[in-house]
Amino acid sequence: MKRFPILIALLSIFSAFGQNHNHQNSQIADAERKSATNVMNAVANVNTQNYDVKYHRMRFTVDPATLFITGEVTTHYLATQNLNTVTFDLNNTLTVSSVLRHGTPVIFTQNINKEVVITLPTTQNANVLDSLTINYSGIPSSNEGSFTKYTHAGVAGFYTLSEPFGARDWWPCKQDLNDKVDNIDVYLTMPSQYVGVSNGVQITAVTNPNNTKTTHFKHNYPIAAYLIAIAGTNYSIFTQQAGTPPNTFPIVNYIYPETQTATQNNLAVTLPIMNLYEQLFETYPFHNEKYGHAQCALGGGMEHTTVSFMGGFDRNLIAHELGHQWFGDKITCGSWKDIWLNEGFATYLSGLVIENLDGATSFNSWKGSLINDITSQTGGAVYLTDAEALNSGRIFSSRLSYNKGAMVANMLRFKLGDTNFFQGMKNYLADPNLAYGYASTENLKTHLAAASGINLDEFFNDWVYKQGYPTYTITAQNWIGGQVRFVINQTTSHFSVPFFEMPVPVRVTGAGGQTLDLVLDNTTNGQVILKPVPFTVTGVIFNPKNDIISKNSTMTLGNEDFALIEGIKLYPNPTSNILNLQLPESVSVEKAIFYNSLGQIIKESKSETSWDVSSLPTGINYIKIYTDSGMKQMKFVKA
Repeated sequence: MKRFPILIALLSIFSAFGQNHNHQNSQIADAERKSATNVMNAVANVNTQNYDVKYHRMRFTVDPATLFITGEVTTHYLATQNLNTVTFDLNNTLTVSSVLRHGTPVIFTQNINKEVVITLPTTQNANVLDSLTINYSGIPSSNEGSFTKYTHAGVAGFYTLSEPFGARDWWPCKQDLNDKVDNIDVYLTMPSQYVGVSNGVQITAVTNPNNTKTTHFKHNYPIAAYLIAIAGTNYSIFTQQAGTPPNTFPIVNYIYPETQTATQNNLAVTLPIMNLYEQLFETYPFHNEKYGHAQCALGGGMEHTTVSFMGGFDRNLIAHELGHQWFGDKITCGSWKDIWLNEGFATYLSGLVIENLDGATSFNSWKGSLINDITSQTGGAVYLTDAEALNSGRIFSSRLSYNKGAMVANMLRFKLGDTNFFQGMKNYLADPNLAYGYASTENLKTHLAAASGINLDEFFNDWVYKQGYPTYTITAQNWIGGQVRFVINQTTSHFSVPFFEMPVPVRVTGAGGQTLDLVLDNTTNGQVILKPVPFTVTGVIFNPKNDIISKNSTMTLGNEDFALIEGIKLYPNPTSNILNLQLPESVSVEKAIFYNSLGQIIKESKSETSWDVSSLPTGINYIKIYTDSGMKQMKFVKA
């Protein structure tokens, strides 16, 4: 059916809209993996598993014009077993000058495994709290993008980005996803013309006698090592106020002075996005401190806790990085195999912004663009294998971790319904065993299943842990009793899933402009599903709101010969006078048209079920019977 220029124009707009968002998601993914080369020789360091980090006091001296860092990091830690040595992760491009315990030097070594191994003077017993101070300096490794020097408008700047494996490139840490630091103090010293940025609340900014300035930030929420960050340049500071009393807080934006006016205009959208997320989920998780942005030379953004580092300020990027404060920063994926808990949900939250600020049509187009990207290849799971979890390109796959993760979130919402889905997400975020800690995919599944009362094992097995997507072939027929009969079949794109059990959305339309959306709960191939429809269906549409992942699916309506209408008979046949029609009780005749053997109309009637055919030609004749449940063509013999 042609809609001509208006429809063509709309399709062009939506296509560009979808392509633009896919490009933006790809840029975000690229930025968030900048801190890792394609394949990292990084696994959970077994040598750091015998202690629990409680606190860091971090002193950094940096000149943005020079690629160099001097640091003093004091770590308070609790031994989880008897210790004679303590190991920290640190790239060996940095040189440790001393390690102090209670002010006294202790023995240490640096090795080719990017470790600092500290020998304790006496055995530290399990459950004993102690502290160590590491002094170091050097050129941070810039190959992995974890410490970057740049210029803007001729002014020097720098920023850090440690996700997933880059924290050790600029400070001695325990960078595994198993131990959040309870709280941190960050002291950033730079030449006095620069403005420093870090996590948490700025406490002081003190000018020193040597023309430097030390800015002190305090962050009192648990934080993963990769989310600790610093940055500096000649920032202007623009502050907004957000939140709902009594949980109000500032949004502190560190932006380039040369583009300050335009950036402030772009940042205005942060407030309605923050309001939306608080309404849908919960109060901003770090409302006792701040949220904010720090402009830098990224291609996308990075969700450092309480301050996202931003390469630009388009709405999609602002929405994505803000979404991470709940999904990624408050609750962090428990392994890189679970990265979709961070990236899939941050991406989906940016889609919720489109839904709520732009409307359903734009949201449906956005989902369609994700589906097109997801199905551009036949395989790929949301959940990673052990080997994939060492590959930063795979961890931050825009097609799988971001787009497929977001669409899986949408399909969970579609399957469970809005009430159950959002309640399950609220329960997940509020779980005291997960909040400000780490979560696995199974934790999310448990909360959604509990909120809905629906067993989600099959769904997660197919859509999260395994690969591919279905292609549906659906036929529909008007049926007796005001019903439509659907026959549904599917093929799958990847052998890992022989069949996707999934509710399938369809839309039926009528000649009078009627529209009805239905859901077919597809559990087997060749399944027949009857649905009540209060009008004669003249059109069908598959997946009208792009709610599920599928490719090349077809849906057809059989309207020519409803041979499957049972219980309709002509009698007597042959007949010379009266021809009677037998119908099921629930079916009503709307009209009947008689044809001769040449296809010419020879008689018409309306609601009659008995006809005098004595005047019709002898031999074979035909009758088309139109009912409220469809049309059936039959033949009879005039004797």
